[in-house]
Amino acid sequence: MAQDTTVTATPQESKARSRALVQDCVVFLLPLLRDLHRQLDRRLVQTCLDLVLVIVMHRHRNQGLVLSELGTHLLGAAHAPAGVKRIANLLHSTRWSGAVVEDFLWTQADQQIHGLHAIEQPAYVLWDESVLEKPESLKAERLCAVRSSKAVRLKRIKPGYFNPPGGRPICVPGFHWLQIVAVGLRGLPTLAHLHFWTTRGEAATQRLQEETALLQTLAQRWGMQVVHVWDRGFAGEPWLSTALKHHVRFIVRWKKGNKLIDAHGMLKKAWEISRGKRSVDHRLIYDCRRRCERKTGIVFLPVQLPHTPVPLWLVVARPGQGRLPWYLITNEPITTPEEAWRIVLAYNRRWQIEMSIRFDKSELALESPRLHAWSARWKLLLLAALAQAFLLTLLTPLFEEVRHWLLTIWCHRTGQRSRITATPLYRLRLALSNLWLTFRPDSLPRLNPG
Repeated sequence: MAQDTTVTATPQESKARSRALVQDCVVFLLPLLRDLHRQLDRRLVQTCLDLVLVIVMHRHRNQGLVLSELGTHLLGAAHAPAGVKRIANLLHSTRWSGAVVEDFLWTQADQQIHGLHAIEQPAYVLWDESVLEKPESLKAERLCAVRSSKAVRLKRIKPGYFNPPGGRPICVPGFHWLQIVAVGLRGLPTLAHLHFWTTRGEAATQRLQEETALLQTLAQRWGMQVVHVWDRGFAGEPWLSTALKHHVRFIVRWKKGNKLIDAHGMLKKAWEISRGKRSVDHRLIYDCRRRCERKTGIVFLPVQLPHTPVPLWLVVARPGQGRLPWYLITNEPITTPEEAWRIVLAYNRRWQIEMSIRFDKSELALESPRLHAWSARWKLLLLAALAQAFLLTLLTPLFEEVRHWLLTIWCHRTGQRSRITATPLYRLRLALSNLWLTFRPDSLPRLNPG
């Protein structure tokens, strides 16, 4: 988004826009607030709204969701204990659960998918797994061992440094996490679902069990209207057999060493099936991760799983010398290169959920809560997800003028690159935080959920 550095604003204008943006947040959350009002006292519903606004304002990587910090922003430093008590009363209330927030997010995803179908654009459901690491925790409920991705990054070999630590993967206390995002081939993603589970204690469960239950829910909710997109963590016959059993459309990135049955009935590894096959078409494909275009070749071949006789297609995208090919398995029928390219472009959109999880961890600080009770922590994480969902709505064309004003006045960046590159969600949140901290409305809006 190009930035115009000549834009100015008076204090009166900034205060008015601050109030307007708060009202936009109220409008966005109003269906949820009405549902909560049927279960909770008006004061707790008001605290829920205030807490979402405070989460947007308070930016801190390590303490973003610590109750003492949020309470200070809620009522000010002089009344921080009262602010913490209000938030604790909301989170520990037994009269509501995080399922209310989950239903709200599902509704937002329904609207996204219906909107995509209205403009005859395919709808994709992106899946990705991660973990919430809590290395300093010992007493929190439902902690289990998770593999630390931070340790993997710290052990990575750096140029000029030698003898990096090796050995087995490092495991720390934490929780397993699965996120679902709805998106089209173009446009903004919509956060649909966040799911957390543990592998220890009374509530212990297994990954395949949780994912299968969620897949069944999605199959009942959207059926064949959407295409599910999975990365290599889901590559395997047990999972694909489950997907075929539930009659869902899917695209999964296959591991090149995993075996398939080719058109001649031979059991081979994926890379062996496509070996020697010339690309049938070439295109310039935008690399979302490296932010550049690459000349990519494509070839598609019919395959089957070793023990599941269902016709599938193997689409191989070759991004050029020195880059690993993509081996994509799909049950979508492919007869032309154009249909094969649609599979590649759909998988290319999976980078949206990678960026979403990165935003949740680094910007919303989902790993920072210090709550013992599982239900209270679950509610707080879902309220943080509401803050992210609201920020995503500000990226729509409806808010283009407001967004331009926010980024220019409250998050100015100097340089050619900042003027010509797409604006990340991080800068938008920083700009909104600066505005609300400087021109916070005299009083947050009083709710009338009825």
